[in-house]
Order: sequence, then structure tokens, then C-alpha cells
Amino acid sequence: MNDAAEPRCGFVAVIGAPNAGKSTLVNGLVGTKVSIVSPRVQTTRTIVRGIAMFGASQVIFADTPGIFQPKKRLERAMVAAAWSGAADAEVILLVVDAAKAGKHADADADSDRIVADIKASGRKALLALNKVDAVSDKNKILALTARMSATEAFDEIFMISALTGDGLDRLRDHLAQLMPSGPWLFPEDEVSDMPARLLASEITREKLFLNLREELPYSCAVETERWEEKDDGSARIDQVIYVSRESHRPIVLGNGGQRIKSIGASSRSELEELLGRRIHLFLHVKVNERWNEDRSLYAAWGLDFNA
Repeated sequence: MNDAAEPRCGFVAVIGAPNAGKSTLVNGLVGTKVSIVSPRVQTTRTIVRGIAMFGASQVIFADTPGIFQPKKRLERAMVAAAWSGAADAEVILLVVDAAKAGKHADADADSDRIVADIKASGRKALLALNKVDAVSDKNKILALTARMSATEAFDEIFMISALTGDGLDRLRDHLAQLMPSGPWLFPEDEVSDMPARLLASEITREKLFLNLREELPYSCAVETERWEEKDDGSARIDQVIYVSRESHRPIVLGNGGQRIKSIGASSRSELEELLGRRIHLFLHVKVNERWNEDRSLYAAWGLDFNA
């Protein structure tokens, strides 16, 4: 085997402020959906690993929760998970929303705090300025690039659009070269190591984010309670949607149960596409004011309850 064909394998932690486009970027780099996406901040609650093959390099992306100033237990656990993912990775890739950060100097205080923490760790990172296609004044991009470069926290800066795919080829090539020599950790055709039960929960939670207004999705959690394999190759999945108040229950259900039916149909359709088989999905809504204090849910999400 020649040097060019020697296998490489390593981890890339994709970190950033909430709604910077991390999950969209990971999905784009992997080439398929492995992480849920919504326009709302803090959609990602746990570390989602997406696996991509770039030539002989296997790159394992850790899509992490957004890093911000946490106040509640779940928020602290999410931020701790993000930094844990960064500490364990060969490469840290910071994603910054260029459209937001380019507005004025203090528009993205979360990203500035992350940069300071990266510097304090003694490590260097790669920087992906995302959503550059949404910035009409390119001088703002140049000014932002100069400001970030002056921090001396980055080995390389990439200008990308995770949504359109612009700039991803160059980023892919660079990441592939940074991976250390070594055997692949996953089969060549595997795209994620997420357990099927958690994947199903995440897909349904994404539909909640897309269908519910304002802050309600943050008061919800989804647990896959039952997964039954059928003789015909299909599967029955029973999920519980936990809401924190009785007043939230009718909002999730909708008039005559129409909203929950729509959420279920959308989730079932995507699961069938991802899993390549028929799915019988049953959703139940329960009120649990303290679901965010349930240790078993944190364990299922891979979060540290005591963070």
C-alpha cells in the first residue's frame, strides 16, 4: 500500500454558539442527515457523531450542543458535553455565524467567549465562517476575518455556506489531511453511531421544534419507550413526548389531535426513509413538570446529570 492510500482516522469536534449552523454543516460534510436541524437555537442537546469518508481518511464529526452562558441543569449539561467533545478530538472546528458576527463587534458575544476559552486551553482550532452567502457587504466578511485572525486562536480560516455547500470541498480536503494515520474505527458505509432509539427520539423532537411556537419546544422531551420488531420487517415505535405544564399538552395535541397527527406523520415518513423500512409510530403526550431532572433521560442523551 502506498503512502497516499494509508488509512487515516480521527475526530473533529464541531463547536460554536447556538444556531451557528453546526448541524447543517455536519450533515453537509457527511453527505446525509445525521443531526436534527431547526431555525431555533439550542436544537442539539447531545453529541451526535457523523462519520464521513474522504479518500482514505475516515473523519468522525462530533456535532455538539451550542455553547452559551448556561443557567439551568440541562443547559449546563449541554455546554459541558460540547467542551468534552472538544477536549477528546484531534481537531476543533469553531463555526461562527458570519451574518450575525459581521453586524457589529459585540453581535456574537458567545463566539467571542468560545475563542477566549480556546486560547486559554492552549490549543488552536480551525475557524469556519458560516452563512457568508447571507452577507451582501463583503468588506464586513474581510473585517471579521481580520478580527478573528488577530486572536491567533486559529490555524486556518474557511469561508463557507453549510446550506449551499460553498467552500465545503476545501474544508473536507484540509480535514482529511489532518487526520492521524491509523485504522478506521467504523465500517466504510456507516454514517453515524447514534442508537436507533435515540435517532427516533431526535427525529420526533425536530418535528416538535418545527411545528411548535416560541419557547414550548424547550419545555419538551421525547423518549422512545418501546421498539418492537415485526415479522414483516417493519417496526412499532412508541414514544412519549414530555411537557412541563398541563397547559402545554393541548398545544402539542392541537385541535382534535391534528397537530400531534401531523408531527407523527412527518416523523414516521423521515424514519422510514432513514431506516429503509415501514415504521408504525405511536406518540403519547404526558405532563411531567420535572422531566429535566430525570437522570435516565440525561443518560439516554449521553449528558452528565451533575455537570
